[in-house]
This record gives sequence, C-alpha cells and structure tokens, in this order.
Amino acid sequence: MKVTLKVWRQKNATNKGHFETYEVNDANSHMSFLELMDVLNEQLEREGKEPIHFDHDCREGICGSCAMYINGRPHGPQRGTTACQLHMRHFKDGETITVEPWRAKAFPVIKDLMVDRSAFDRIIQAGGFISVNTGSAPDANEIPVPKDIADEAFNAATCIGCGACVAACKNASAMLFTSAKISQLALLPQGQVERQKRAERMIAQMDAEGFGACTNTLACSAECPKEIDMANIARMNREFLTAKASSDAV
Repeated sequence: MKVTLKVWRQKNATNKGHFETYEVNDANSHMSFLELMDVLNEQLEREGKEPIHFDHDCREGICGSCAMYINGRPHGPQRGTTACQLHMRHFKDGETITVEPWRAKAFPVIKDLMVDRSAFDRIIQAGGFISVNTGSAPDANEIPVPKDIADEAFNAATCIGCGACVAACKNASAMLFTSAKISQLALLPQGQVERQKRAERMIAQMDAEGFGACTNTLACSAECPKEIDMANIARMNREFLTAKASSDAV
C-alpha cells in the first residue's frame, strides 16, 4: 500500500519546526505504525537525509515510549491501542497521515517527534512509591485483598505513563496519570503508610510542572491506550482533601 506522511520536523528545542511530506510506497497492512516509520527512515537514509527521531522501546504496548499524534489523536485512530501496536490495516491505501509530537508546555519538544516527559518522573519521585521496609517478597495471597478492590488497583496500575492523557486534554492536564499512580497504592494495604503525604506531594509536583487543571471532558480516558478509568481522578481528589484536612506535610 502507498501512504503520504506529513511529519513534524524540528531540529531541537529552540527550533520553530515545520511539517515535511514523504511518500512511502512499500508499506503493507500487517506493519505496525512504528514499522512504517522504520521503512520511512531507511528510505531517508538511502537518500542521504536525516532520519526522523521518535521514541520507542518495547513495541509491545507496555513501555509507553511510542508517544505521537497520528491524524490528530494520541496514538492514532484505534481506541485502547498504542502507536507501536497500531497496524496499517486501520488506514486506507493512498491515505495522507499527519504525525506530530505531543503538544504540552510540560512536555517540551526535544527533536522531531521526541518530547521531554521527565515531568512524569518527577511526579513519581515526589511520592509515587513505598519507602517502608516491607521485607522479603510475601507468599501469594498472604495479605487478603477483596476482588473488587484488587481489580480497581490493577486498572490504575496498567497506566504506562505515555502522556496521551496530557496530549488529549485542552488544558494539558496530568490528572489521569497522577490519579492512577496515587490510586494503585492507595487501594492496597502496602500503600497505606504514606497515603496522605503521597497525595499531597504528587499533586503539588504536578502543579509545579505546569500541567493544567482537569477539564471534565473525559478526553484523557477516551484517548488513554490502557483505558484508565476516570474514577481514579475522583479518588485522587478525595485522597487530597482527606490529606489536607489532617496533615500539613506540604
């Protein structure tokens, strides 16, 4: 199949950036979108041109690295799918596809489609961990957790930190990401010791990074490749208010 790609090219963080158009004539429907980008880069190298820079790692939908807008949607048109798991059969022969980096103040463009997502790392460093000594690995089911609670914690823990929620939000809010990371620990017994400080510190860091407020449009959950539930944002707000009512940690 033949496709036309309009790709954002930007030399560095201070460069203005622009779109460039490329033709790929030897794509096939079984390719993933990243494999299509590989084919394009091989083509550019044969022509003596600089390949397009983009993030990728596992290519199995679990690392969250393959962050890019495809036709105006984070990770492309297929719901619940990362760009690395998006296949060309979801596009038409002869289609023109537009590819852009995430657009958010807290995710500055490094080069081409690569953005700096270290703001997410700093939110995790602020409190998204358990620092108490929990000893050696416990036997399975040693600490009973009700099935419904375990399911909610698992839903939150599937967040891969790709940033699609930020990219989908008109305010560039990171509340779905932050709430998922707070929820996965707040719901389980191991996360209770630092529960209040965690909510306060992670939300304070989220605000300090320049992410916007929640717009309540549900775009973040709709575009999330792991379909993280919006209920996590409500839980995060409850965690924060409860913490503020009884703590002055932040």
